Amino acid sequence: MNSKDTKQKGGATSERLHRVGRQWIIGLYDLVIYCAVAILLLVIYDGSVALKFNEVLYQFVLSGAFILVSRLIFRVYNQIWRYGGIQCFIRLLLADGVAFIAYYLVERLLDIPLNITHASFPRILSISCMTLLGSLAIRMCYRYAYKCCKRDTKLGKLMCVCLRIFAGKKILLEENTYNTKINVAIVGAGNVGVGLAEELLNNKNSTYNPVFFIDTNAEKIGRQVFGLKVYSEETATKHMLRENMIQEIIFALPREDDEKKQALYRHYMGMGFKVKVYDFPVIQQAGTKKRHLREFDIEELLFRKPLDVTDKCIEEFYRDKVILITGGGGSIGSELCRQIAAMSPKRLIILDVYENGAYDIQQELRIAYGSSLDLNVEILSVCNRPALEKVFLLYRPQVVLHAAAHKHVPLMEHNCCEAIENNVFGTLNTVELSEKYGVERFMMVSTDKAVNPTNVMGATKRMCETIVQSHSATSKTTTYSCTRFGNVLGSAGSVIPLFKKQILKGGPITLTDKRIIRYFMTIPEASQLVLQSAAMAKNGELFVLDMGKPIKILDLAESMIKLSGYEPYKDIDIIETGLRPGEKLYEELLVKTEKLTKTKNSLIFIEKDHPVSPDVLSKKLALLRIAVERGDDEAAREALREAVSTFKTPEEVNADASQSDEIKMAEKTKV
Repeated sequence: MNSKDTKQKGGATSERLHRVGRQWIIGLYDLVIYCAVAILLLVIYDGSVALKFNEVLYQFVLSGAFILVSRLIFRVYNQIWRYGGIQCFIRLLLADGVAFIAYYLVERLLDIPLNITHASFPRILSISCMTLLGSLAIRMCYRYAYKCCKRDTKLGKLMCVCLRIFAGKKILLEENTYNTKINVAIVGAGNVGVGLAEELLNNKNSTYNPVFFIDTNAEKIGRQVFGLKVYSEETATKHMLRENMIQEIIFALPREDDEKKQALYRHYMGMGFKVKVYDFPVIQQAGTKKRHLREFDIEELLFRKPLDVTDKCIEEFYRDKVILITGGGGSIGSELCRQIAAMSPKRLIILDVYENGAYDIQQELRIAYGSSLDLNVEILSVCNRPALEKVFLLYRPQVVLHAAAHKHVPLMEHNCCEAIENNVFGTLNTVELSEKYGVERFMMVSTDKAVNPTNVMGATKRMCETIVQSHSATSKTTTYSCTRFGNVLGSAGSVIPLFKKQILKGGPITLTDKRIIRYFMTIPEASQLVLQSAAMAKNGELFVLDMGKPIKILDLAESMIKLSGYEPYKDIDIIETGLRPGEKLYEELLVKTEKLTKTKNSLIFIEKDHPVSPDVLSKKLALLRIAVERGDDEAAREALREAVSTFKTPEEVNADASQSDEIKMAEKTKV
């Protein structure tokens, strides 16, 4: 054994000896308490019958022996009381309860020699209860002193002195490790905030040290919870927070309204503090219910509660059905797969041309559900009609969720033929095969960019809507519908991942135009909307979602920089690069209630749109097919403009952007 091993072994032995010594220090204090109680109740207190010396000694040894043995059996002295929770105190209570019963029975049943008088029941009970009360009291005082010694206050310094005297220097040195912890103020002294504080105080490995609470409830302000004082929002000024060396603010406000959260977020971020949240994840995975401390999610920049539109009726609709999801490896498609898998389908078929995305979601679902989920993956393009038809022939899907599409606006501007081929004719293939093979429901995923489109991608999606609605008017077997929504937070190609990468590289963040606005929703929200609208569809509906207020992308960029702990324009700059081809400053308001029909869900509407006849659709498709076969992107763009009457140039829309309702609304909406 080398010297290093010897040193480590010696250190470990020393630590064990020290730990044993610390465990029995409190045992010594228990002995002092017991002696004091015994003297009081056996010697000083006469009661109805005064005890002789040998009787006092007998009762002293008997009761003390039972209390000690019972506590040893229940391992009371093996607990670390400065971290002890309610379970530790219950164990002590049980140990002393058992000791009392045993002491009383033995004292009564034992054939006592030397004519020793039995102790009365009140005296036996009093000895046990007062000993227990004293033991509980010193443990509570110890815990209180341990927690208070972490604070740089007069009380904290007093508690440090007490610990030094009664617990030893070693304990005090251990407790001084709090200096390496992050001091936090908890906003919200309700059940959630109190639970967090207790968890942080009792966990010696926690990196956070709660200093106080901040709350608006007048009944709580000025009082203490776990020794932490509750201050009002007005009292918690920047000077006061700095004076108490607060480093981070933690929100424990799960039921607070969005406007209040937004105001608090701006308030504390404006002071220069990092803000975290203690709550359920904004995007909950199946079965995830445990609260945890986390960074502010990007979704929360919207300060809008994520919508949950699924219910038991929706689950019943998808249960035991064969479901095909095209584009199943993409951002929306993969989330559709997750949510469908949780509804116990008869079979789930993931279809995608990009094998990596399909493989990832396949492995995720296999790990989560194993053999309980009948899962199949098919790698092919929806443009390949013969291969697509084999899939329909093999699986005979009952529900088709069509999410396969090219979605990147600038790329599609330079690949117009490919956009038409994949989006328009890929959708046509899927629609016609759905009808041919008796699919019950067909739902197409659309976009807000299909509303008066200014780019190729939006125009192709509008053409897809036209195809679906036209077939809905003639189909005898399939119920068709479309779902239209805005930008999806965190999806592939969206602005959020780009901003994250730019911040990680130290900036700058690039914006095409600082005036640009967009509507946003989360991936689960978009997926839930698709699933609900598909289930409620009667035929030919174009569903749209009330996505709340539009967001100014510049505000989003600034908030992301602040969330990352930097200062916009100082640490990380934001620069304009100019609008890209086909890009407009705003997406038009999807929900104009005077033009829409309400559904049973107050946030889902149906746009009033009349399907074109099969002859008109056929002419439009023929025009597009000829242009694609020529392989000329400009000719294809013109053909698309002729087929989609609402297809405008970006310049037409952007010229009057400042007068639009959407831009005016976004100016009033701060992230």
